[in-house]
Amino acid sequence: MARYRLDKLDRKILDMIANDARIPFLEVARACNVSGAAIHQHVQKLQEMGVIKGSQYVLDPESIGYETCAYIGLYLQDPSQYEEVTKELMKVPEVVECHYTTGQYDIFIKIYAKNNHHLLSIIHDRLQKLNVARSETLISFNEAIKRQMPLPKVDDQY
Repeated sequence: MARYRLDKLDRKILDMIANDARIPFLEVARACNVSGAAIHQHVQKLQEMGVIKGSQYVLDPESIGYETCAYIGLYLQDPSQYEEVTKELMKVPEVVECHYTTGQYDIFIKIYAKNNHHLLSIIHDRLQKLNVARSETLISFNEAIKRQMPLPKVDDQY
């Protein structure tokens, strides 16, 4: 995917909406000294270019009963079945992220479970049936940092 060159207005808009997706476009427009229509056009352009991937309400897993967050590295019996395993992982609602990785794991997933017994049930009853040779589980005690990626500086040459 080609990188999009952000102008000053794009950067200001992204900075404001990334920090608060519910900020009214008119408030963004006032801060940027442009019309509300200009903000809508820029946001639409940024969405079409794939810079903005959407907006959503974020649920707090613990507040809805999912007290255990775990990261699981999966070793597949046959790594060429990555796509099939990924399709099956999509059917497990507790799996919230799935990454095909380099290194020791074939697939690395993040899941939320109601408690450790539920976690064991997911691993034993759902994951082990998916061409998984073995798995390694890390339980997260606390999410210390969660943030948006910072916008690269104008002169960054990566």
